[in-house]
Amino acid sequence: MIETKTVHKEVIIRGLIEAREWEALVAILRKMPTIEVAETLLELEVEDVAHLLGMFPHEEQGAIVSDFSPEQQLELFELLDRRSFAGIFTHMASDIRVDLFQALTHEQQLQLLPFLDKKNREDLIHLNSYDPETAGGIMSTDFATVFETMTASQAIDKVRSDAPSRKMVYYLYVVDDNMMLKGFTTLKDLIMAEPSAKVETFVHREYAYAHVDEDRESVAAKIEKYDLVAIPVINRLGQLAGIVRHDEAMDVIRVEQTEDMEKFMGIVPSEKELEYSDTTVWQHFRKRVVWLASLAILGLVSGMIIHHFEDAMSALLILALYMPMVADTGGNTGSQAATVVIRAMALGQVTLKNWASILLKEARISFLLAIVLGLIAFGKILFLSWETEVPQQFSLMFIATGISMALSMQVISATIIGASLPLLVKRLGGDPAVAASPAITTIVDITGLLIYFTIATLMFF
Repeated sequence: MIETKTVHKEVIIRGLIEAREWEALVAILRKMPTIEVAETLLELEVEDVAHLLGMFPHEEQGAIVSDFSPEQQLELFELLDRRSFAGIFTHMASDIRVDLFQALTHEQQLQLLPFLDKKNREDLIHLNSYDPETAGGIMSTDFATVFETMTASQAIDKVRSDAPSRKMVYYLYVVDDNMMLKGFTTLKDLIMAEPSAKVETFVHREYAYAHVDEDRESVAAKIEKYDLVAIPVINRLGQLAGIVRHDEAMDVIRVEQTEDMEKFMGIVPSEKELEYSDTTVWQHFRKRVVWLASLAILGLVSGMIIHHFEDAMSALLILALYMPMVADTGGNTGSQAATVVIRAMALGQVTLKNWASILLKEARISFLLAIVLGLIAFGKILFLSWETEVPQQFSLMFIATGISMALSMQVISATIIGASLPLLVKRLGGDPAVAASPAITTIVDITGLLIYFTIATLMFF
C-alpha cells in the first residue's frame, strides 16, 4: 500500500513538473522530507530550482540546499545574486556551509562574506580554520548550552533562545561562564526535573568527547562505539568548540571505507570523492594505472623464474598443467589472511603489539588449510591426469604427491605473507590496506613459483 502511494505521488509530481505548475508542486513538496525535496529538485534545470526555492521559507531553503551535492550547490551559487544566496547559505547546516565556503574561490568568498551577519561570519571563519581531516573540520556549531547554576526552568528558556535545530536538541551541553565543558544533560532530564531543580544536580559528568585536532576517523569510531547522537568537541583549554553529529560520522566512515576498498584493490584514492558516473575515463585511468603498472613490472620476476626452470617443465609437462592451480590457491589464501587482519586492525580488535600471536594463529590456521587443500589437489591430479604421459621412472601418484606438497607449502607461506604485510606496512607508518589484494597476489605468485619449482627439482630431477 505504501509503495502504491509513493508511486502515485511520483506520478503526480512528474505531471506537475511537466505542466510547470510550480505552486501546486511546492504545496506537495513542503509535506515531504527535505532529502526527498532535494532529490526531486535536482531533476530540474538550475533556473527552475532557483525559482522553486524562492517559494520556500529561508529555513527550508537552507535545509534543502544542504542535501544538494557540492557541485549542485556551486551551480546555484553561480546563478543567484550574492544577497539571495546569502539568505539560503545562512540557514544551511554549519558543517555543510563551511564545506561549501571552502569550495568557493577566494574571490567568491569575498563576494559572499559582506552579505552574512556578524555571527555567521565569525562562525564561518572559525570553522574554516580547522583541517578538514580533523574533528574541527567536520564539527557543527548547531548545539545548545546551559549553565550548571541554572534551574531546569531557566535552562529550558535558554534552549529556546539558542534555538538549535530539531536534530540537535536532544543533548544539552553544560558549561561555565568561560564555556568550559562540565558535562551534558538531555531534554528529557530537563522536562522530568522539578522546575526549581538546579542543573548541577542532574548533570552527567561522565561523557565521551573529542579534541578539535583529533583525526576525524577516530571521532567517528567514538560515536559508533558509544552509540551517540553527537559528540562534543573541545579545544586545548577544555572549552566547548562544537559537536560532531552521528550522520557526519556515518559520512566519514563511508568515505574511509571507500578509500580502504580502493587501496585494497590497488586503486589510488582521489583527493575528492566523486560518483562513478561523475568520474572521467582519464581520472579512472589515473587511479588504476599506478598499481597495475608497478605490479606488472614486479611480475617480471615471475617470468624470470619460469624461464629459469624452463628445462624442468619441458622434461615434465605435467608441471606446467598444475602451475596455475598452485598460483591461484596461494593468491586466494593470502588475500583471505590479509583481509581478516586488516579488518581486525580497523575495528581495533588487534594492534601491532599482538603481531606474534597473530602470525602464530594464522600459521596454525594455514596448516589446517594446507592439509585440506593438499588432499583436494592430490585427488584432482589423479582424477584429471590419469591418462597423461609421465616419465617411466615416476608414477602419477609420486608426481601428485610432489605437486600437492608444493601447494600445501604455498598455502602456509601465502597465509603468513598475507597476515604479515599489513602489519609491516602499519609498522612503517602506512595504511595496511595498500598491502592487500593485487600486491599480495603478485608477491605470493613469486614465492609460490619458487616453492613449486624448488620441490619439483628436489623430487624429480
